[in-house]
Parts: sequence; structure tokens; C-alpha cells
Amino acid sequence: MDEKVMLGHGSGGSMMKRIIDEVFYEAYGNDELLQGNDAAVLPAPKPGERLAFSTDSFVVTPQFFPGGNIGRLAICGTVNDVATSGARPLYLSCGFILEEGYPMADLKRICSTMAETAREAGVRLVTGDTKVVNRGHGDGVFINTAGVGVVPEGVSLGGEQCKPGDKVLVSGTLGDHGITVMSCREGLSFSADLQSDAAPLNHLIAEVLAVAPNTRCFRDPTRGGLASTLNEFADQAQVDITIEEDSVPVKDAVRGACEMLGYDVLQVANEGKMVCVVPADEADAALGAMRANKYGVDAAIIGEVGEMQPERGPKVYLRTAFGGKRILDMLVGEQLPRIC
Repeated sequence: MDEKVMLGHGSGGSMMKRIIDEVFYEAYGNDELLQGNDAAVLPAPKPGERLAFSTDSFVVTPQFFPGGNIGRLAICGTVNDVATSGARPLYLSCGFILEEGYPMADLKRICSTMAETAREAGVRLVTGDTKVVNRGHGDGVFINTAGVGVVPEGVSLGGEQCKPGDKVLVSGTLGDHGITVMSCREGLSFSADLQSDAAPLNHLIAEVLAVAPNTRCFRDPTRGGLASTLNEFADQAQVDITIEEDSVPVKDAVRGACEMLGYDVLQVANEGKMVCVVPADEADAALGAMRANKYGVDAAIIGEVGEMQPERGPKVYLRTAFGGKRILDMLVGEQLPRIC
């Protein structure tokens, strides 16, 4: 087994075959992938079902951090994006951009994590691609994943469906991933151990839909955090949204870090949380389903959808712990680059 990634591993020749056989196939080989074709041929969905398809690229630095690594992010990110449509994620593709000289042991560790996370989510990695760039031109490893899932008949979700009176839920504490990655990158230490929240949430979403069938939408608040997600919903549905500061779950260590660094925790990235909008009469059931899942024990109802004031346009408001009310804007620019 080679100890380092070399340019030849992306050449299409025997070295490339070796890295595919000894790293990728060994980690997550299955019947479709082992056919070795340029495209995976997969069973068609049932009549009335639809396909959901999404893709994402991952360039996080550092590539290993408490609670996960770039491989776990790559699986969770795409699984969650597919699942927000109400789909059952089934298949993933995976493309690697590797830098010459990257340690093979680290690559195997990433692939092992990806395989483990895919098994947890119940999805299969069925096709992929590998390229190697010159030393100094790739920063180790970049990963692209694409995912396909099946949307059951009758399921239709989207931010444009939010209605006045609906409740806004979040599946757990905010800011964990962004602050963990930032602290690793900058060599900061805090009194409490921080870990990324990266997690596959497709099972949690399915459990919510089972008890709250009229759910309007789901979205994972990644880059831009909760603030950007809620502003997207408000704009799509032309509504106002108001959330209660005291109701938003945030770990003390994360809140303290944000105060020290001047970040708004509601704009910090998350990789294992889900925002959900449901009719008011289904909110308690949705909350119970979230809290029954291991990734939703800190779930909370945090706000409500309201009528938009036509002269102002759609707005998101935060009602503070002191009783005041301020506009919660979408993040402008890049708060922390290379976060996922």
C-alpha cells in the first residue's frame, strides 16, 4: 500500500486502480460500485414517486476536528440536503480532489468515516471520481458528494409554504460546528469541550413527518446559520418571522465564544441541525418526535410566522430577553471561510 498520494494516483492507470481498490472499494464497496462502470444503474422509483437530487462540495480546514472530519461532513451535508425535500436518501456519489503528497493514512481514515456515516444514514456510495493535483495546489483533499433520494407520493415541502400562525422549530443547540472548527483553526481553548454537530438527519426528518404530515419545510442552517435560513423562508413565502431569544438553544461555551469573538451565534454555521416550520396544531407532535431522536434532544419551538407588512417587505425579528425587538438580518459576506 502506498504511503502518500502521488500524481499517478489520478492518472487513470494502475496507480489509480490501486487507490480505488485499496482505499475506496475497501471502505464502501458495494454491488453497484464494484461494477466499475462510469455510471451507476439504479432501480427506478415506484409510480407517483419523485426523485430528489443535490450536490455539495467540502473544503473545510482543518480536515479533522472534534466530532468529525471532512468525510463525515461530506456525507451528512448531502444526505441532509436531500432529506429536506422530504425524500428518503438512497445513493451518493463522491468525487475526491487530492493533493500530491497527501498521507494515504489520512485518506483511509476519511473514507472509513464516510463509510460509517453512510451506514448510519442508510445510504450507499455507488459511484465516484478521483483527481490528483500538484503538490501545493490542493490543500490536501477536497470532496464533492451528490445524492439521490425518493420523495414519497403526496409529500411536498418548501419554504414558500410557510403561513402566518405556523411555528418555527430547531432540532438542537446552534453554533456548535462553526465555533469548534474556528477554535481548532485558531488554536483557541475553552473551558468546556466543544464538538462539531455534524450528523445525518434524514431519520429525524422522517420521524417528524410521520407525526406532523402537514409540515411546511425543513432546512439545515449551515453557512449563514439560523438567521440566513429564516430570511430565506421569509422571502420565499413573503411573510414575517419572529423568534424568541430565550427559546433558542445555545450551549454556554458557544455563547461565550461568540461574545468574545464578536460573532452573532444566530449567524454561525451548523452541520447537524434542522430548522422546521409546521402548523401550530402539529408543533408539539413535531417537537416530541425531534426530542425522541438522539440528534434532537435539545429541540425547541423558537418562534412563529406572521403576516408581512407590505410597506416593509418580509422581515425576520428577534425578540430579546429584555423585551425589545430587532431585525435579524441575513449574514453578509463570509463570516468564517472554509467552514464546510
